[in-house]
Amino acid sequence: MKSELSEHFDEELHEECGVFGMYDLDGGDVASSIYYGLFALQHRGQESCGIAVSDTEGPKGKVLSQKGMGLVNEVFHAEGLEKLKGNIGVGHVRYSTTGASNSQNVQPLVLNYVKGTLMLAHNGNLVNANKLREEMEYTGAIFHTTIDTEVIAYLIARERLKAPTAEEAVKCAMRKLQGAYSIIISSPRKLIGARDPYGFRPLVIGKRDNSYILASETCALDAVDAEFIRDVKPGEIVMLDAHGIQSDETLCHTTPAKCIFEYIYFARPDSYLDGVSVYNSRIMAGKILAQMHPADADIVVGVPESGNVAAMGFSAQSGIPYGTAFMKNSYVGRTFIKPKQSARESSVKIKLNVMKEVVRGKRVVMVDDSIVRGTTSERIVRMLKAAGATEVHVRISSPPFLHPCYFGTDVPSCDQLIAHNNTVDEICKMIGADSLGYLDGERLHELIGGDTGYCDACFSGKYPVAPPEEDIRGI
Repeated sequence: MKSELSEHFDEELHEECGVFGMYDLDGGDVASSIYYGLFALQHRGQESCGIAVSDTEGPKGKVLSQKGMGLVNEVFHAEGLEKLKGNIGVGHVRYSTTGASNSQNVQPLVLNYVKGTLMLAHNGNLVNANKLREEMEYTGAIFHTTIDTEVIAYLIARERLKAPTAEEAVKCAMRKLQGAYSIIISSPRKLIGARDPYGFRPLVIGKRDNSYILASETCALDAVDAEFIRDVKPGEIVMLDAHGIQSDETLCHTTPAKCIFEYIYFARPDSYLDGVSVYNSRIMAGKILAQMHPADADIVVGVPESGNVAAMGFSAQSGIPYGTAFMKNSYVGRTFIKPKQSARESSVKIKLNVMKEVVRGKRVVMVDDSIVRGTTSERIVRMLKAAGATEVHVRISSPPFLHPCYFGTDVPSCDQLIAHNNTVDEICKMIGADSLGYLDGERLHELIGGDTGYCDACFSGKYPVAPPEEDIRGI
């Protein structure tokens, strides 16, 4: 079930979540730093958020947490953060792709069991979550949420009963998990990070003074003035404690399949993922578009936010001037109220408005990151022409969406994808554009420096992991 906002702007894609963990070896409180880290990761999830902390020198099992529905600055306030005393903790921002959007499913999850306490936050989707859940239910497990994160937590807790260490329990659990997961786990004395063997979702390690940090993106490290150490490798388990960084690469033998859409859309342009600048990836996407789909035009504009950098690349390659044609309302958040059907206000115009002076009387190249159902693209093209653009040439910095995603991206089922049953020419007519060009899937590797270890299943239908027999995504 989606939030009211995501239903309202149904063309937008969402990544399931962002994770942030911190361990201050000097004993300082980490809640405020986790807050700022989550703030930097807000783009990865805008439905709910949470922080859980504990004191490594305090009594085992004592965890303080605050979670809620809404944006980071809606859920957390100075008084509440002050009460979250602890030098080790985990934070999470969420957009639901599996499990309902409600308070029971807000992360991090806190699990109390015979060996102590686990705090866990997860980014991604398991394709075998339902099977694992059913197996555990038949052996007595009682689930309190509908998210696959709880399945992971229970697996780790069960493995810990016979494993010598928490990180060994994580490794044993990972052998049973299929799909996408970047996980941050806090045990009473350790901060552990794990990334699935395909590396679908990013996870990075940082350090600030005598504190270790795990986060979804490097922009979150920048937000707390931390130094980037390195990426967690696909299949790697890292354990951070007073002895430094310890690594287990036993499961690092699979060919990586990093989500290519992280570079096209999800990640912030100031982040680096697996050594690649997201900004440079989007510049390259724009340049490729200009090479493959040139246009006679007067100005190149991007649809905020992720279309902007690709538009700059198109401009640089084509020599057509780059301009800012859209004014974005930055205050449209999760609680935005959908107008009644009788209201004349357009949902797109509430979020974006065209600056008439920029496009009036001009032939415009409009660069966006994707077309999902086509409804928003049609509205934006119409807005540009109503503002006086004489032509609108649409360029998309990704290939056509043809298949759903099962690894943490809410790409809809095939029947909802405009490209699944329509040709490019048909889509062009449907959205009212004068021409339409997509990024060629054969050139996706150029976005990440020639690396071929990526997943493009939503474009190609080639899934690195066999998709589930039933649709588990809750879309």
